[in-house]
Amino acid sequence: MVITICMSMSLRGRLPQVCAELERAGHQVLTPVDTQEFDYERANDHERAELKRDKDLIRTHYEKIKLSDAILVLNEDLPGKPNYIGGNSFLEMGFAHVLNIPIYLMQDVPDSHYRSEMLAMDPIVIHGDLNRIPTELAAVVG
Repeated sequence: MVITICMSMSLRGRLPQVCAELERAGHQVLTPVDTQEFDYERANDHERAELKRDKDLIRTHYEKIKLSDAILVLNEDLPGKPNYIGGNSFLEMGFAHVLNIPIYLMQDVPDSHYRSEMLAMDPIVIHGDLNRIPTELAAVVG
């Protein structure tokens, strides 16, 4: 399957390991645009917005989602934020949902103001086990 990874940039250190494991299982993996040169943690909201506009990150990732059989949201723990799903990942979940693309979550749906919306998208929680993502779409929809 073609799987697009959705995640907070604060978790980008996990990306190589997750991609390698998915690729070993036979998946093709699409990832967020590399922004390694950008210090996301130290940037303020205006600087982050400028980066997203300059690199057209939201539209670029939407195009990847459209090419996908599924998305995987790396909603892992950040300091003080268990199972974190940020604004962009929530938006990407919405894109996938509208496109009828299955949504996999690495961990449970987090407590947040938009928890009911996430639950309504019927994400499949894999509890950190990437082997729970089938290698063929028919196994998901059939």
